[in-house]
Parts: sequence; structure tokens; C-alpha cells
Amino acid sequence: MQTQQSMSKIAAYTPVVAMLLLLGVGYGYFHWRPEPLLLIATMIAGFIALSVGYKWEDLHEGILEKINQGMPAILILISVGILIATWMFSGTIPMVIYFGMQYIEPEYILVVACIGSAIVATMTGTSWGAVGTVGVAFMGIATGLGVSLPATAGAVVAGAYFGDKLSPLSDTTNLAPLSAGSSLYEHIGHMLYTTIPAFAISLIIYFFAGNSDLVGTTVATPEKMEIMLSTLDTMFEWNFSLIIPVLVVLVGALKKWPSLVVMLGASVLAFAMGIIFQGFDAKDGFHAMVKGFNVTMVHKDGFDSSSVTWEVTRLINRGGMMSMMGTCLIAFCAFAFAGVMSKSGALEVILTSLLKGVKTTGGLITTTVASCITMAIVTGSSYLSILVPGEMYRDEYKRRNLAARNLSRTLEDSGTVTVPLVPWSMAGVYMASTLGVPVLDFAPWAVFCYIGWVFAIVYGYTGFGIAKADNEETAESVNTVATENV
Repeated sequence: MQTQQSMSKIAAYTPVVAMLLLLGVGYGYFHWRPEPLLLIATMIAGFIALSVGYKWEDLHEGILEKINQGMPAILILISVGILIATWMFSGTIPMVIYFGMQYIEPEYILVVACIGSAIVATMTGTSWGAVGTVGVAFMGIATGLGVSLPATAGAVVAGAYFGDKLSPLSDTTNLAPLSAGSSLYEHIGHMLYTTIPAFAISLIIYFFAGNSDLVGTTVATPEKMEIMLSTLDTMFEWNFSLIIPVLVVLVGALKKWPSLVVMLGASVLAFAMGIIFQGFDAKDGFHAMVKGFNVTMVHKDGFDSSSVTWEVTRLINRGGMMSMMGTCLIAFCAFAFAGVMSKSGALEVILTSLLKGVKTTGGLITTTVASCITMAIVTGSSYLSILVPGEMYRDEYKRRNLAARNLSRTLEDSGTVTVPLVPWSMAGVYMASTLGVPVLDFAPWAVFCYIGWVFAIVYGYTGFGIAKADNEETAESVNTVATENV
């Protein structure tokens, strides 16, 4: 029986290069489906792992581990589909769209969308929830105002990930200090050095872009806007109690109730409000939960669903569990690739090779950034882009007398926020499917997501915002080295 051999760098990098070529050429240029391309890359990684002595049982175990780790996110994803559908059913999202189109000026929509998404994500601890609720509403407002949809989607994603990074309720915000060895609130406070400047630059860009021709009228005209408003007014009964499902989500986040329970509870409440206030049938509500809300569910006197304009149907026909199945499918394919790469040790070989020759703090932080981005691109997982580099570089930061919060901050600056810009990642696919804009279209506008790590590198070379290890961390580092020597 063949025994396991050490994975060479050529063998470790081959699946990554193959995946990047397959996705870059196949998905990016020919627009082929990414799922089979990811599976082909997984097969290549598997054959290489088998050739160095791993057994199929080992690789199968690695795949199952990654799927098991990702199942909570899958369940949240499906619940978001239900949430969007029921909030359409109740009139909650349409109400935000209706009044937002009237009171938000087009030149400020990018700034408002970014700040609004940031507030909701900070309070709820989930970028996905912010995008799936207020993000969808802002996209509807942008459609009505004729503002560039890619620009609006980028502003929504940027704001959502700003809030996600700074929220103590966020899973990645808790995961980063856990992986690096720092505390939660030390981590959040240290992130302000990079996060606040990046967010400020984003808002400045959105302000000037909104007052220029870069995001000018591309969709709607005043006449179309009036038609959209009148159609929405005919379809729904406006009642400010419709905002209650939103408050339920916010209170649940503040009380730290389980996200899945809160989202499903808000969905049930919205379902009931759709029947009570909008007069919809329960049968249509259940159908919406699965296949999404549709304008044909409206049966009011004087309303003809066949005459509804495309702009309105694009806004309203949303949500449902089935709308998230494509995202779930690509996630499982990504989990398979990540599982094989992780179990075979290929990822560890790749990251170790990146650390060679690093002498300065700036070089270490740059290498950490490159590793996180590599993990984000290869695995499409924000969890893996935090966990793997965190475990790899944790001791190295200690040896260099650097506080663990430097590492945890860098993990978030380059790992968490990069994932939604990867077209084949679960976050990227979710953002694109939820907002209705391809990743490559909104990515240039998600300014916040690629400015934070620039500040991290600059700070590394200048020494600004770099914390030295305190006595407790230094003692831990010494004990670790002593133990290793023994």
C-alpha cells in the first residue's frame, strides 16, 4: 500500500492554477457554469492527493468536514430567501421602496445605501441579512430613480461588510480574534485604524460619483417612476406597522438570539401581516416562501397583473427558497474543492511557501494579506480565509513581539471583505443573485472591500497603528517557544 508523501509545491499549486484557469477562462470569458468547472478542479486536486498516498476515504472525510462547517451558512441562506419573499408578501420591502423613491435624491442614493446597509449589518451582525433586506430595497429605489445598479449594488455590499466587520454579533468578527489569539473588543477597536479611513474614502467616492455623470439615469424616466409608484400604491396597503418585522430582526440581534430563529420568526410575522393587511391568500404565501413572491398573487379590484411594467416585476418578483438553490449548489462544489485541498495538506504547503524570506513587519502583514486573498480566491470561504492563515501565522506574530490583534485585524481586512468580490464564492454568488447584478459589475464599486488591506500594508511598513505584544502575550510566546524546544 502506498504511504503518504510530502506534498511538493508544484503539486500543491497545480490545482489552484487549474481552478483559476478554468474559472477565469471558462466562467469569466465563455460564461460557462462554474459548478462543473469547480468539480473538474476538485478532481485534479483529488488525483494529485491520491498520487502522493492519500486514500479516497481521507478526501471524502475532508469534503464532509467542509460541508458540515458550511451547513449553518446554508441554512441562513435558505432562511434569507424565505425572509425576502415574506417581506415582499407583507409589503415591508415595497413600502421602503415606495417612500425611498420619493424622498431620497438620486445624487445621494449611493451614500445613503452604503450608510443604511452599514447600520443594519452592524446591528444584526450579518452582511447577508443587510443585503437581503435593506439592500434589496435600495436596489429598488435605485431602479426607480434611474441610478446605476452596479454602483448601487457596490455601495450596498461595501456598507454591509463595513457593518459586518465591526459588529460584535458577526461570526467572522468573532472568528478572527479566536483564530489569532486576541479578544473580541480589542480586535474591534484595533480594526478602526483601517476600517474607518476605508469607509470614509468610500463615502467620498460615492458622494462625488452621485453628483457626476458616472451613475446618471440609465433605467428610469420621471414618467416611468410615476408609473412604478402608482403601481406599487395600487398593489399594497401602506401601514407603518409593516416595519415591525425589521424591528424584530434588530431586537433579536441586540438580544443575541439565534439568527436562524430570528429570521424565521420575522418571516412568520411578515406572512401573517401579508394576510391581514394586504389581503393575500395563505396558499400564495406558502408558495412565495418556496418560489418567491409574484405580482400575480395580487387580486385587488382594478389591478391587472399582466399590465405591470417590467421595472416593477423586477423589483417585486423576488425571494423564495428556490432562489437560493443555485447559491447552495455552487457552495457545495466549492466545499468539495476546499475539503480536498485542506485534507491533502496542499493549502498548508502554499501558505508556508509564501512565508519564506519575510523579514519585516510590513513584509509579514503583506504576506498575511496575500495569503488571505489567496484563500478567499481558492476556497471562496470567508471562514477558511480567516482560519487557515490565522493558524499559520499566529506563532510568527508572537515571535516578532506583535500583538495578536494585528493579525486578527489583517485577517478581516483581507479575508472577510475579499470573499464577496470572488464570483464563484458563496458570498459573491449570494450578493449577485440577491441584488441582481453580476459580481464583476459591482466589484469596482465595492470600494471599501479592497481599500482596508491597503491601509494594513501601509501601517505595517510605517509602524503606525501596529500594536506590540503586552507582557501576557510575550510570556505566552516564550512558553510556546520553550515547549516547542522541549
